[in-house]
Amino acid sequence: MTFDLIVIGSGPGGYVCAIRAAQLGLKTAVVEKEKTFGGTCLNVGCIPSKALLHASEMFHQAGHDFAHLGIKVTPELDLPAMLKHKDDTVTANVNGVGFLFKKNKIDAYQGVGKILGAGKVEVAGADGKTQQLEAKNIVIATGSSVAPLPGVTIDEKRVVSSTGAIALPQVPKKLLVVGAGVIGLELGSVWARLGAEVTVVEFLDKILPTNDEEVAKQFQRLLQKQGFTFHLGHKVTKVDASDAGCKVTIEPAKGGAAKVLDADIVLVAIGRRPNTDGLGLEAAGIATDRGRVVIDDHFATNVKGVYAIGDVVRGPMLAHKAEDEGIAIAEQLAGKAGHVNYEVIPAVVYTQPEIASIGKTEEELKAAGVAYNIGKFPFTANGRARANRATDGFVKILADAKTDRVLGAHILGAGAGEMIHELVVLMEFAGSSEDLARSTHAHPTMSEAVREAALAVEKRAIHM
Repeated sequence: MTFDLIVIGSGPGGYVCAIRAAQLGLKTAVVEKEKTFGGTCLNVGCIPSKALLHASEMFHQAGHDFAHLGIKVTPELDLPAMLKHKDDTVTANVNGVGFLFKKNKIDAYQGVGKILGAGKVEVAGADGKTQQLEAKNIVIATGSSVAPLPGVTIDEKRVVSSTGAIALPQVPKKLLVVGAGVIGLELGSVWARLGAEVTVVEFLDKILPTNDEEVAKQFQRLLQKQGFTFHLGHKVTKVDASDAGCKVTIEPAKGGAAKVLDADIVLVAIGRRPNTDGLGLEAAGIATDRGRVVIDDHFATNVKGVYAIGDVVRGPMLAHKAEDEGIAIAEQLAGKAGHVNYEVIPAVVYTQPEIASIGKTEEELKAAGVAYNIGKFPFTANGRARANRATDGFVKILADAKTDRVLGAHILGAGAGEMIHELVVLMEFAGSSEDLARSTHAHPTMSEAVREAALAVEKRAIHM
């Protein structure tokens, strides 16, 4: 059977690409190696982790914050029910993708996809049978998987990846997280709220190394207040796992004496790597660079008719970045002008408080020699934040010193992931801090802090 487009992978990039292509009239097929659609994000990543983050935060609030609001309760953890909520959420989302495929008349093939050359894809099913599909164009959207820690075996029991960390059958007394990036801190937060003693070991000397440094430092202090212990500038050199628990050997990254930490569970969260093994890229002549598929500015590989998007190509490994790329390539293949503005892709850490950022950090602007002005506003001075007992954090806006165009924005606070989007729109249209400062914000809302930060760029914040 011949298609206009075959998409390999049904994660956020792949399924969105397929749907948009079908909307534009392209005969489209999707090849998915797993039993369910949605990729890592919907099955074992973004969606289930957020379900647990929300549920664990509700549990924590019931036990620690409700009394301040005049609500007396003594919460009792029902972990199986919480995990069922997570699983039900996953099922609903995964089934939703299947429904959208049917609605848009997309042919779905379950099996491992392999590119045999331009326009040819082999699908190997679980039953061992193979079939060959043909298409005018192929999009590789196979996502990423957990990066291993050299010398450490992940068994998903005592030593777990993010996949195992969202399905622990009981709350560990001691959880050791290897890596102070987004995934490690989010999942560490889940189990810390439920009662685990969380220790984080990070090779670098700071957490969230790609974030604005001021935000990361204040966030670390907040996590320490929540009970986190950090060993920054350290590396894990050995993990001895047994039925009784784990002995974790760590050493200073720059040399020094080793020490051993005890843990019930070790979570390895040092990053992710592109899923390109088994795709037949080398045999098909498709160029790669350190595992990532090499593409031009229009997502094209060096083989005519083969494209790639999402985690398998350059850029941040974010589901919404993959989605935008999926839409863009589908539109390009249909003769339209698909485009992704990589300067305005937001990133969110879904802890409590959340961190949301877009554009440049102060460190990046300094390194580039760009003159800028800063506007900051703390949530302690926001009326709604006080009413909600959510005064941790601040909003920070960075604007070009000459033009006032907003170059970056960073929010540390409750609901930051929702508030960042007005800055996304502002920056998409090359807006200035003045534009935002003159935009009316409803009172009382947390978002007023965003406007106040814009006012603060010219030192005219009202409530500070």
